[in-house]
Amino acid sequence: MYDYTKAGLDVQNKAIADFAVNLTYVPWETDKSDVDDLRSVGLTDEQILSVVLITSVFAFMNRLMQGLGAEFSMHRQEAIEKWLVGEALNLDWLMTKES
Repeated sequence: MYDYTKAGLDVQNKAIADFAVNLTYVPWETDKSDVDDLRSVGLTDEQILSVVLITSVFAFMNRLMQGLGAEFSMHRQEAIEKWLVGEALNLDWLMTKES
């Protein structure tokens, strides 16, 4: 598993990332205890629902693109930078440009 502490994530964001990775790779292993872990770091039920929905939509869109043989735009990073606002733009781990 990726060590998110190297990316400077706080406890709450690390828990979100771990949950999203598990939901993506081993969804059948995700259960109430994983949701309780998110609650234990301060997430509300609404925030947990958002994490689940965002993770699920991303997985769906990714498989849709792959299933159709579509390719991502070469200007993907520029589109992300225009779309994101606020603090997210300053997160190096999120905004790292792919080679």
